Amino acid sequence: MKHKHHFFESEGFASFISSVLAIACGLLFGLGILFISNPSQAYGGFMMVVQGCFTDGLAGIGLMLYYAVPIIMTGLSVGFAFRTGLFNIGASGQFTAGAFAAVYVGVKWTFLPEGIHWLVAILAAMLAGALWGLIPGLLKAYRNVNEVIASIMMNYIGMYLVNYLVRNTIYDQMKNQSLGVKSSAYLPTAGLENIFAGSKLNIGIFIAILCVVIIHVLLSRTTFGYELKACGKNENACKYAGINAKRNVVLSMVIAGALSGIGGALLYLSNTGKYLQVLDVIAPEGFNGICVALLGQSSPIGILFAGLFIAYITVGGGNMQLFNFVPEVIDIIVAAIIYCGALSLLIRNLLERIKVKKRQARERGEGQR
Repeated sequence: MKHKHHFFESEGFASFISSVLAIACGLLFGLGILFISNPSQAYGGFMMVVQGCFTDGLAGIGLMLYYAVPIIMTGLSVGFAFRTGLFNIGASGQFTAGAFAAVYVGVKWTFLPEGIHWLVAILAAMLAGALWGLIPGLLKAYRNVNEVIASIMMNYIGMYLVNYLVRNTIYDQMKNQSLGVKSSAYLPTAGLENIFAGSKLNIGIFIAILCVVIIHVLLSRTTFGYELKACGKNENACKYAGINAKRNVVLSMVIAGALSGIGGALLYLSNTGKYLQVLDVIAPEGFNGICVALLGQSSPIGILFAGLFIAYITVGGGNMQLFNFVPEVIDIIVAAIIYCGALSLLIRNLLERIKVKKRQARERGEGQR
């Protein structure tokens, strides 16, 4: 019985239940929206969402994995910072900076051999994203500037700066977008395009999973990860323990920025006809990453599954047009799930309180015996 109580009272179980409840609430809200907008087709449209990528077979699964890659990376970025006591709302700017660096290397650095061109482009994106995370990190550590304000400003600076740089370095004036990267900078497909025919899937999904594993090990199995989390929980206690809190704040934001930057590279080096558009629009992948991090309870493994789930219903939502729903409806449903994802933290706190009360009642009962 002890093992049973231990499992159901564990932090992981509470996180899982709160995320599932958040998803269920979001889907029910989405179903209500469908009934209001088109009652006769609501059930069919909703079933498309529930069936997700499986409606389109292997091609749908490949498309789901493609959609999941950038939001897993930005979710990992936000989740990592959150686990270390920081709120990295600047994932969009870091993502955009990384995307530009990758595309620039992919277009201009033609002297690189084919085998390493894409790898250098990813490294450039990682460095650009890290730089975009470094600035809010330094401001937070040495000037106590709130990282939320600093990273929001870096989002706008990143958007406008990248637009300026694209216009002056890799601009396709006819299409108002960046030039296409050279074929040597495309991410290798490793035969995945044959397995998931029609999806143009590449090794980006493996790189994302590798990053998830690295961050999970870093946070849960290393002294460095323990120090980062400790600084997030109580900076003053860390100072007394001899831990360099300022350095850890900076490093946390740098790592978070690097993860978002890699996400930008993985999206724009995929050879799927996606280019950097010269528009005054902040990259939505960064904000989707915040939602994925909330839904995944900031756990690297949870973020992986949350990213896959959001991609799953996004692919399913594309098929809702068969039931006379406009494509934007799926955005409403995803937004509802995301909104409820924020409530998952509240649900988790309620479960924690219930768990504490049960434990106290059990201890009182044992004491009376």
